[in-house]
Amino acid sequence: MTKVQEINFDGLIGPSHNYAGLSLGNIASSTNAGEASYPREAALQGIAKMRHNIDLGLAQGFFMPLDRPNIAWLDQLGTTIESSEPHVRAAASSASSMWAANAATVSPAQDSEDGRCHLTVANLQTMPHRSHEWPGTLAQLRLAFANPDHFFVHRPIPSPFGDEGAANHMRLCPSHGEAGIEIFIYGKSGGPFPARQHIEASKAVARKHGLQDDHVIFAQQSDKAIAAGAFHNDVVAVANEQVLFAHEDAFEHRDDFYDEVQRKFPQAEIITVPSDKVSLADAITSYLFNAQLVTLPNDGSMALILPTEAKDNEAVWAYLQELVAGNGPIRELCPVDVRQSMANGGGPACLRLRVVADLDAVDQRFIATPEKLDAIAGVVEQYWPKTIMPDQLTDDDLLARIKNARKALLETCALTELSN
Repeated sequence: MTKVQEINFDGLIGPSHNYAGLSLGNIASSTNAGEASYPREAALQGIAKMRHNIDLGLAQGFFMPLDRPNIAWLDQLGTTIESSEPHVRAAASSASSMWAANAATVSPAQDSEDGRCHLTVANLQTMPHRSHEWPGTLAQLRLAFANPDHFFVHRPIPSPFGDEGAANHMRLCPSHGEAGIEIFIYGKSGGPFPARQHIEASKAVARKHGLQDDHVIFAQQSDKAIAAGAFHNDVVAVANEQVLFAHEDAFEHRDDFYDEVQRKFPQAEIITVPSDKVSLADAITSYLFNAQLVTLPNDGSMALILPTEAKDNEAVWAYLQELVAGNGPIRELCPVDVRQSMANGGGPACLRLRVVADLDAVDQRFIATPEKLDAIAGVVEQYWPKTIMPDQLTDDDLLARIKNARKALLETCALTELSN
C-alpha cells in the first residue's frame, strides 16, 4: 500500500532576484520597485523555511530557478538584454518562478477519474514577466513527476484565458489521502487591477483533471479584495484538509459559496476572520492568509506557517493569539522570515506548490533533506549575488554570475538536464 501525503515543493529563489515592480496589483512589488534586492539573503531565507518545515516533520521538496535572463524570449521579441527597454529587460530577468504556488494547479489521484495526480502548468499570461515561465516549468514538472502510473502533467491552458495555478485553488478533504472537493477561485475584470484567474481556465483545468461535478466548486473572488491588492486568492484565504480559513471580504458571494461548501463537503469547518478584527488592508500587508496551513504529523493538529510580518502587525497578531487559544483546529503559529520574498509580493504560501502523492513516486532529486539543503546553501553562499539594483541588469559581469550560479546549483543537485 502506497503512503500518500502532502509534499510542499518550494521554489528556490534564483540569483537574478530583483525589485523591478513588475506586478500590477501587487502592493509590495509596486512599493519596493527600484530598491536594492538581496538575492543571496533571499535564497537563504527560503532554505531556512524549508529546514523549518522538515523540523516540523513535513515532507519537503524544491524546484530549481529558471534560466534568467530568458534570452530566447527576448529573441522572440526581436531584441537583446542590452538593447531592450528597461521594463522588457526586467521581465526577462525576473526570478518570479520562485513563487511555486503559481507553477501549476494540482489535483490528487484521489480526486481524479483515472486515479493519477494531475498537474496543469499555469500559463500566467496576464503579466509579461511571468508569461514566459511555463516552458521551463513544464520541463521541470515533467522531470519531477515523470512516473506515468502516478502522474499526468498537462500543458497550460491556451490564451487568452488567464490561469495562475494553485494560488487560486483550494482543496477540502477529510485527510490528504482521501477524496475531497476542489475549489477554483476566479476573478472578474472591472476594478483598478486585472483579475488574473479566468473562470474559463479554471473550468478547463477541472475537465482536464477528470474531476466530478459534484466535487468541484467555482467561486468568485471579491472585487473589493482584488482592488485592495489581493492579486491571488491565497492572499485572502487558505484551506487544509477540512478547514477553510478566510477573510470576511475574500469572496464576492460569500454566503452562497459557504452554502455550496457545506452541501458538497458537510465536514467543512469554516473560519471567517471578521474585518472589524483584521481589516482587509492589514490582512494583505501582513500576508496573514498567505500562510502554509499544515497538519502536523505528530498529533494531527494544524499550524500556520506565517511571515514574520503577521507577528509585527498588532491587530493581526492579537487576532491570531485569540484564534489559537480557542478550541479550534489551528493550534500553533510558526513565524518565518521570508522578508526578501515578501518585499517583492510573495509570502510562505506563494513559495510552495502542494502536491498530494506517494513520496517514493517523485524523482528523489527534487526531495529535500537536511544534507541537500546544506549543499544548496553552500552554492548560494558562493555564487549568488549579494545585491542587485534593477539598473544593473545589463551588466555583463552580473549576467555571467547569474548564469554561473544556476549552473553550479544544477550540477550540485544532479539536475543538469534542466540547463537548456
